[in-house]
Amino acid sequence: QVQLVESGGGLVQPGGSLRLSCVASGFTFRTYAMSWYRQAPGKEREFVAAITSGGGTTNYADSVKGRFTISRDNAKNTVYLQMNSLEPEDTAVYYCNGKRYLEFWGQGTLVTVSS
Repeated sequence: QVQLVESGGGLVQPGGSLRLSCVASGFTFRTYAMSWYRQAPGKEREFVAAITSGGGTTNYADSVKGRFTISRDNAKNTVYLQMNSLEPEDTAVYYCNGKRYLEFWGQGTLVTVSS
């Protein structure tokens, strides 16, 4: 059974930081590219960041470049999203995504940036 379980969301003040985690099971994690997406209230889901299977290449949406960092630990079947300098516009449900021949999604974790 494939599972992607996100954690680490919560309420944070503008300028603060959070680290999201996504633990994978049920598939060969180390062979899959992994990504983070987000969906703000009333908006479509959008790409945030991606990392290749070996972790050597990363890619970011312009809106988060320089503030967010994606990383992975293939020994722990886990992908991370370090989010710094958070802004109210970053408020969204954040989803973990795994893709190779198949595509998998987590259930999401809510991040709220507010004072």
